[in-house]
Amino acid sequence: MPENVISFANGTVVWIVAFFVMGVVIFQALKFMSIAKQAAPDAGLTPAEVSRAIRTGFISSLGPSFGIAIVIVSLIALLGPPITMMRIGIIGSAATETAAAHIGAKAFGVELGGAGFNEKAFATVVWTMCLGGMGWLLVTFLFTKSLGKAEKAIRRKNPKAVASISLAAMLGAFGYLASEQMLKGLGFFFAGIASLGIMIVCMTIADKKNISWLREWSLGISMVCGMIVGTMVVALT
Repeated sequence: MPENVISFANGTVVWIVAFFVMGVVIFQALKFMSIAKQAAPDAGLTPAEVSRAIRTGFISSLGPSFGIAIVIVSLIALLGPPITMMRIGIIGSAATETAAAHIGAKAFGVELGGAGFNEKAFATVVWTMCLGGMGWLLVTFLFTKSLGKAEKAIRRKNPKAVASISLAAMLGAFGYLASEQMLKGLGFFFAGIASLGIMIVCMTIADKKNISWLREWSLGISMVCGMIVGTMVVALT
């Protein structure tokens, strides 16, 4: 990323906004924890059980966090620490934010972090990520109850419809992004094939053995393996 964009991405104003957003997220987490503790006696839970549940939840969150961290490293290099912290802190999906960043750069007419990636391109990427994630938050806030009723009605008529539509949308978006990169050369092609294969293996094992942490780590593992394979192919050709 050009030096002027790095300076812009790490500016004081960007850090202030990022810390404000993360402050809201932390406040929400603490507030929910407080409400859960207050409701625990009504659910028949003792203080010891509540403490054990909190401790278990904290430990369980470490695996997914490390899995996301692998992808965060690449996002930091492309977007800077404050924007990466803010977006991953809100949405929590490194894959979604990576896709949004590439879509934003493509809409501006440049490659993410490549030649021509200036301050305006960076702003376009950030707007794409924020507006793309804002839809989820607004819809959740405004329509959660009514959408829940609609989903039950759809499931009664066709239980597989909702899952099929969501899966098709995700496959289309990520398939487009992956295939576009794979056409750039042998290294990119084999990196994509290797990543796909490793992802399938990881998810198959996770489903059969019910390994929740492997589901979260699968993206990072497949990316690292894909990069290794791509590098080897380039070195050998």
